[in-house]
Amino acid sequence: MASNINWAAIDNDPRFQTLHKKKTTFLWSLMIFSVIYYFLLPIGAGYYPELFKIKVWGPVNVGILFALSEFVVAWSIAFIYTRRANRDFDEMAAEIVRDSNLIK
Repeated sequence: MASNINWAAIDNDPRFQTLHKKKTTFLWSLMIFSVIYYFLLPIGAGYYPELFKIKVWGPVNVGILFALSEFVVAWSIAFIYTRRANRDFDEMAAEIVRDSNLIK
């Protein structure tokens, strides 16, 4: 059945174009944020080592906390994407599939 799907019709559907644009814009914004946040660690450690050496609790310093925060940011980005995809993108895709003539 998968070979009978009219992909050209789906690709030409303006709703699909809108879905693709919204999803691409959203993904690029998440990626730009994550890359900037990721590179703040080496840049901060290189240019502001005294800030990263500040002790917070015992041997734990700002640099270690910032490095660990990268995991939290990655999980948050995954959560944000999943939530948005389930709420908006999947609904838009289901509507396109439901309303389109998918069989050639």
